[in-house]
Amino acid sequence: MRKELAALECMLFVAGEPVLITELQRALNITKLELSALLQELKTEYNANERGFLLSITDETVQLCSNPAYAPYVEELLQPVQEKTISQSLLETLAVVAYRQPATRADIESIRGVRCEYAVSQLLKLNLIQPIGRKETVGRPVLYGTTDKFLRQFGIEAIIQLPNFDAYSTPAIEQEDELIV
Repeated sequence: MRKELAALECMLFVAGEPVLITELQRALNITKLELSALLQELKTEYNANERGFLLSITDETVQLCSNPAYAPYVEELLQPVQEKTISQSLLETLAVVAYRQPATRADIESIRGVRCEYAVSQLLKLNLIQPIGRKETVGRPVLYGTTDKFLRQFGIEAIIQLPNFDAYSTPAIEQEDELIV
């Protein structure tokens, strides 16, 4: 294994948390293209050898993560306390932000048909959404978008990898129309 590759793996292991790509470039004194090649090489090696860990790469960060294929073994070892699941209202609000971003609270409320102050505040606390600017209208409401943690939580590298909304919503609308007739 090349020295740079080993150094990259070591830094990601020690960090434990997502590391900014720019920080990895700085620490290794390499270009973004060179880092991208190293990350791809590591990712390929981990996948080919069915390793116990893998790389989670987003637009901004990289993290060394445990391989979900071995989750039953880890659960058996650690017997973790079950985490609280995200509520339906939070999930709906998160979906609106993910698909419509940037979205204001008023945008979310008009789509969901209910107030969403609590859901937005909880998603902010969970670091799944973040303020990304202000809308150029009266009152300059806050615009929200998803975070890097959102991408990692849902196992995607970029927002473009979300399932196609139209593919799932059209049949439901057509079925609804058939019922009305």
